[in-house]
Amino acid sequence: MDRNGVIALLLVIGLAQSTWAQGYQVEETERRIVLRTPLVEAAINREGYVSGVAAQSFLHRASGFRDPGFGLDIVDWLMEPGSDLEYRDQLPEELVYRYNNLVHGQRAKRSIEGPQICTKARKLEPEVIRGKDFVAIREQYRYHLAAPGKKSGSVWTQYLVFPVDTTYFIAMDRIDSANDSDALFLRIDMPGHIRHNRGDTFSEIYLSYIEWTNDDGGYRDGRIPATAFFEDFPPDKRFHYVRSDERLPARFIRACRLRDPRSGNLGPWLAGMTLDPAAVYEAWCHQRGYVCMIEEIGGRPIKAGESFSAAYIVGYFDTIDQMHQVYDRYKGANRLIVDQTGWRLVP
Repeated sequence: MDRNGVIALLLVIGLAQSTWAQGYQVEETERRIVLRTPLVEAAINREGYVSGVAAQSFLHRASGFRDPGFGLDIVDWLMEPGSDLEYRDQLPEELVYRYNNLVHGQRAKRSIEGPQICTKARKLEPEVIRGKDFVAIREQYRYHLAAPGKKSGSVWTQYLVFPVDTTYFIAMDRIDSANDSDALFLRIDMPGHIRHNRGDTFSEIYLSYIEWTNDDGGYRDGRIPATAFFEDFPPDKRFHYVRSDERLPARFIRACRLRDPRSGNLGPWLAGMTLDPAAVYEAWCHQRGYVCMIEEIGGRPIKAGESFSAAYIVGYFDTIDQMHQVYDRYKGANRLIVDQTGWRLVP
């Protein structure tokens, strides 16, 4: 049997294994896992662009809307503040971090371990956890590149939990560090970037922490119209968040109101909520050909052998008030524990 025949057979086997149980469906193929509940659908890639929920696979069944970007809870490198200029010629290209530009702004940062998981890991082995009324995914990756003077081997672990009765999923990213650092952080997309053509896929953005940014632009209720993202601007110019432990926001929510680019009709809000505001070191919401929703978690002193994590709610909501209600139900959690008997968020 040739390679195409093998792939076809694997697809048939995957479809044969796809069964509804406990209110959800799991379909496994060679390249991805598709999860379906009565309210949402999502895919997790095994190969290619990996980590998190695959691009435009997160379906809101009631409205037919999907995420408009490159994926949700997508994972990059381990970094810390400071420049790599003194030893840049010793770095693998994947770890070079260039700033003073439109993409990364003016804040000096350097990669500690890599590669960038989403683009360079190439292949992950996601584990499916089947519960009574939920289905979950566990993914893990060990970084194998390190900056001079640092070790490789830090481990990233991600959980994604899909309850059968919600339009959102619960997630966690955890790092078990191989290095000491004064401010190690993990860079992710949260919830995810927004591809658009002059706002055709979204009508507005909601940032719950807007008064904590350096932009006063009249957006004090946190609601920013799509017109603010018609022209490119660097991340540290507008809507830029940097943590201050003396004054943390009550909630850390980033959301966009979806719009059908063909009809112009409005859909639900797609939100990403980091449940412990103190976990967020820095966050960007800027335009660079698309709306870039970078978030960095951690950013505190750590020793080799120690860990840090953040937990999130990512999904569809009808109103901002509904986001607030769900957020407040789980607020303060930064760890997610999952096995076949259930899942729970813990501080």
